[in-house]
Amino acid sequence: MALLLLVIASVLYAIGGLFMKLSSGMSRPAPTVAFLTLFVGGALCQALGMRRTDLVVSYVLVLGAEALVAVMLSALYLHERYSPSRIAAILVILAGMLWLKRT
Repeated sequence: MALLLLVIASVLYAIGGLFMKLSSGMSRPAPTVAFLTLFVGGALCQALGMRRTDLVVSYVLVLGAEALVAVMLSALYLHERYSPSRIAAILVILAGMLWLKRT
C-alpha cells in the first residue's frame, strides 16, 4: 500500500509539473489551480506512503518516479525530444531507484 501511495504521489507531482508549465508562470488561473491542487494531493499521498518506509528510499523513489513520468508527459504531450545522452541519464536514474529499493 505504501508503494502504491508513493507512486500515486509521483504521478500527481509530474502531472502538476505539466500544469505548472502550462500556467505560464502562474499567469493563467486554471492551470495554476490545477498544479497547486495536484501538488497538495501528491504531498498528502507521499506523507501517507512514508509512514512505514525509510525516508531515503521513499523520497528517492518519489523523485525518481516523478522524473520518469515527467519525461513521458513531456515527450507525449509537449513533443519534447531526447538525445541519446539524456536517455542514458534517465536510465541511470531508473537503475538507481531499483538498486535503492533492493537494498
